[in-house]
Amino acid sequence: MRVVTTAQPLDVQPTPLALLLLGREADPRSERGVECPGDLPSPSDPDLVERARAAKEKLGDKVFVLGHHYQRDEVIQFADVTGDSFKLARDAAARPEAEYIVFCGVHFMAESADILTGDDQKVVLPDLAAGCSMADMATAEQVAECWDVLTEAGVADQVVPVSYMNSSADIKAFTGRHGGTICTSSNAKRALEWAFEQGEKILFLPDQHLGRNTAVRDMGLTLEDCVLYNPHKPNGGLTAEELRDAKMILWRGHCSVHGRFSVESVNDVRERIPGVNVLVHPECKHEVVAAADHVGSTEYIIKALEAAPSGSKWAIGTELNLVRRLANRFAAEDKEIVFLDKTVCFCSTMNRIDLPHLVWTLESLAEGNLVNRIQVDAETEKFAKLALERMLALP
Repeated sequence: MRVVTTAQPLDVQPTPLALLLLGREADPRSERGVECPGDLPSPSDPDLVERARAAKEKLGDKVFVLGHHYQRDEVIQFADVTGDSFKLARDAAARPEAEYIVFCGVHFMAESADILTGDDQKVVLPDLAAGCSMADMATAEQVAECWDVLTEAGVADQVVPVSYMNSSADIKAFTGRHGGTICTSSNAKRALEWAFEQGEKILFLPDQHLGRNTAVRDMGLTLEDCVLYNPHKPNGGLTAEELRDAKMILWRGHCSVHGRFSVESVNDVRERIPGVNVLVHPECKHEVVAAADHVGSTEYIIKALEAAPSGSKWAIGTELNLVRRLANRFAAEDKEIVFLDKTVCFCSTMNRIDLPHLVWTLESLAEGNLVNRIQVDAETEKFAKLALERMLALP
């Protein structure tokens, strides 16, 4: 047997990303967080609910708690308002008397709230590690490189960026600088229509599925009109000719929850529950959206179930916390509501906001200690707000 030795030890250095994932480094420009300062109360503490209630009562009007639809029930019970990310950011902006905005959601949502609220208001995220994998899939450096690729292909002056609300403040600022707008899953069609009035092509960030579904399903474009830009490949994996021919340049990003749903899930639930209505979020894959009966945003899903007749059956393709909450809410009306997939799938980062983190946050604020503040720098805020204002001005 031949043994190979080296005269010197291998000099293997961990990458910055590896250190970040190991919790040994921090990256303030990333959606990821790696630490939560302070001692959290035990999840088994029987007084957690009362402690949260007492701290919130002590803070009074100084605190405004926002709860995203995908949050746990134990957290939602303390929310002053619930909704999707943009609705909550707007609700926060409408409460200028609140000194503290506690955002029970994920990092990019808290950033948006900070952008839209007053300078004297402080936005707090109970767990800094509550990020968003989709938002992480488009970094400022990657998008700047993409714009260079578009410039070299001779098409940048024809391209209008449209960024999904589920993106970092950096990406929103890039969008604002380059004449683009933000969209939500509710107004994506209007945003794309506006963008096509400004230019010939759209760079859609960071969710490929929402961009593709809106363009093809809602606006009549074809799949051939869309190309997929992969930031991990040279030139995005595209030729200059492909970029010149495309109308929609889709970023290679997706939601880890909605991306799990498949056509097999749709077929299976139809076999198990005859007469079921399949209702999915537009972040699902194109083939899943095509196989569904209804497609819409989180708010659309809630309203559809509210309007549904008694005795109707629904399979919902969105985050499990919301589906389970809706199933319990409408059970008394004899509406059968099930999760589209057989596999349990919560949004793991959203679920980092739990009752111990909320209690720690509220008690810290009640004691005068500001924790986990999310603050967007002035330059980034300026251009991100510009992109958001363009969305608000959409007809």
